[in-house]
Amino acid sequence: MSTVPIPSELKRRSLRLGRRSNGMLMTPEEFDAVTNYDDCYRYELIHGVLIVSPLPLEAEASPNDELGRLLRNYQADHPQGSALDETLPERYIPTEGSRRRADRVIWAGLGRLPDPEVDVATIAIEFVSSGRRSQSRDYEEKRREYKAVGVKEYWIIDRFQRTMTVYRNVPGKPAEEVVPEHGVYRTDLLPGFEAPLARLLALADRWRKTKPKRKRK
Repeated sequence: MSTVPIPSELKRRSLRLGRRSNGMLMTPEEFDAVTNYDDCYRYELIHGVLIVSPLPLEAEASPNDELGRLLRNYQADHPQGSALDETLPERYIPTEGSRRRADRVIWAGLGRLPDPEVDVATIAIEFVSSGRRSQSRDYEEKRREYKAVGVKEYWIIDRFQRTMTVYRNVPGKPAEEVVPEHGVYRTDLLPGFEAPLARLLALADRWRKTKPKRKRK
């Protein structure tokens, strides 16, 4: 992919990011300062290069929304729900030279509302998109970067493999766990919370489009 440097005159005024900004060279400070952008796209800074991508598909957004509902219900109704400080969709996680955008983040165990500029997310969550590049990014690149900045758990919900893979950065705990399609994930970071994978996958499946069969000649 070719890269496009930021023209000097643009550094002196507010940038507007959009589809054509893909590949632009930026520093993390320049990225953080941008307030004008086309909200039909997602933006990530990866090792100094701006990556512009489409908004999440419905098959990713719907289960993400459901996971948020389950977390909110746990926070409000479970006796130990106060362990969950906050959860938000589509948030940036600053890593070394990058600004990774997680599908959902969770802060837990602080006992207060987190300060996103100071408090690293306790749990980062990704819903895998199609394509080899997306899988490499979610399973390898983000895993390494999230671990380096102190994210304690990283959940990868994969509607193609029908699994949920959890990478832990917690002493005394297994580094990796794979939850099967009909499994339920539980974590000590959110005592009493259950993530039912089958329910999340079912919501993704509702949006899966089937290709029409070709008629034989």
